[in-house]
Amino acid sequence: MKKGQIILILALSWFVGTAWGQDNSPQQPTDTTPEGNPQQPVPAFGPENPAPLATDNPPISGLDLPNLEPHAAPLSYLQAGAHLAESVDSNIANNLGGSAVHSISTALGSLELQRLWRNYDLALDYLGGVGYYNARGIGLKQIEELGVNQKITWKRGQLGIRDAFSYQPEGTFGSAYGSVASSGAALGGQSVFLGGTGLGELGQVPRIMNISVADVVENLTPKSSITAAGAYGFIHFLGGDPVTGNSFIGSGQTSAQVGYNRILGPHDQGALVYGYQRFHFSTGVEFDNNVVQLMWGHRISGRMDFVVSAGPQFTQLNNVPIAVNIPTSSRCVFGGINQTGIIFECPTNDFRVSAAGRFSLRYQFRRASLSLGYSHFTTSGSGFFAGAQSDIATLSVNRPLGRTWTLYSDLGYSRNRRILGSNCSISATGTCGAGVNANTYQYGFAGAGLRKAIGRTIRVFGSYQFNDLLFDNSFCQSGTPCSRISQRHVGTIGLDWTPRPIRLD
Repeated sequence: MKKGQIILILALSWFVGTAWGQDNSPQQPTDTTPEGNPQQPVPAFGPENPAPLATDNPPISGLDLPNLEPHAAPLSYLQAGAHLAESVDSNIANNLGGSAVHSISTALGSLELQRLWRNYDLALDYLGGVGYYNARGIGLKQIEELGVNQKITWKRGQLGIRDAFSYQPEGTFGSAYGSVASSGAALGGQSVFLGGTGLGELGQVPRIMNISVADVVENLTPKSSITAAGAYGFIHFLGGDPVTGNSFIGSGQTSAQVGYNRILGPHDQGALVYGYQRFHFSTGVEFDNNVVQLMWGHRISGRMDFVVSAGPQFTQLNNVPIAVNIPTSSRCVFGGINQTGIIFECPTNDFRVSAAGRFSLRYQFRRASLSLGYSHFTTSGSGFFAGAQSDIATLSVNRPLGRTWTLYSDLGYSRNRRILGSNCSISATGTCGAGVNANTYQYGFAGAGLRKAIGRTIRVFGSYQFNDLLFDNSFCQSGTPCSRISQRHVGTIGLDWTPRPIRLD
């Protein structure tokens, strides 16, 4: 991303004093207490409303985040909704160097269920419908998302079973319309490590994404606890892009982590966490990753949540086919011919040591809320690479303007460097390399919007978002100039209708 664009984006975000944009999740209408005072029902679990624990200070190595609005009354309810939006897109096919203005129309329905028992909580979110891309070769696209969160609590702990499924016509990292970015699993700050995320998009390729998680928290003493979680996530691309012909790498990720937490003071926690990741790809590549983290968290109930972690990670690559001109073993096979001559693919092993970590800050001001996050972990490569070292940064701010208006915005950036080096074979007979022949890519977005409530059941909104995808110079083969940048400007207007929830108490 060019420096001028970065400065412009940051200035826009600072000026509007905004919040997490492009959140298409339904807004909750108000209910009333027996005294007639407005009361907001608690939405089903998601990144903006994580599943609450029995305390305001859950373990920092777990998946739950403290609620910055602890006085919201828990309710059992069922709520339906309808959501319409119309967008104008400057690069609807999301091509490199593309520029053609078209419209996108979306019609979605939603259903939310939250049912609370004494020791069991169930939350279910569904969003589904269609999006019509008014451009040749794209047309009507299906949109589906389902999130489930079941919790079982006992005196000293809890068990959570979570699943988030989505079928999307394109990626969800920084989308301005037509997707809600897989929120159902409520993974809190651990979502990057556990997988099931995409960090960039190119072209129009439908994809299925799913992540399933089981996690447990057990309090050993009033000041110490242990956490454990296991997850499996995958991204499956349904064919190649019909406009550009690009094809991408499907992936699966198995993850596990355990942590020991200790309360250090009224507002402080420390933790030691071990995590394991195993990646496997549709190209046949597999590798393992082990991470050890020290964590520290500072929390003020209802106001602030700050967590930082850092530690080493150890990556083991096995049987990676390396491209060489002279075979080094009997296991080498013919890999083709390029400008350097005959290429052989020889399997090799590699062990690497690097660093990993993250920090997150959420702060609730009197009339605004802020969320800032950064992560450096190994990820699946988002279909571009068979594994990547990723840096991901996000910033969002939300500020109500009076009783019926809300101003919101978001910034996001990811830089991804493929795990397998440039000497890894990407020939027709190779089994590693990249879906996109580059060594790194950067993806950034910035957006802002305004939402107005009309009565208790209708909200209208307008938003703008800018997306930028940039591959490094290695994307252009043999030094030949080529287009390696995709930019999109998207303006959207829409309407959310969410009738009063049906109380289930």
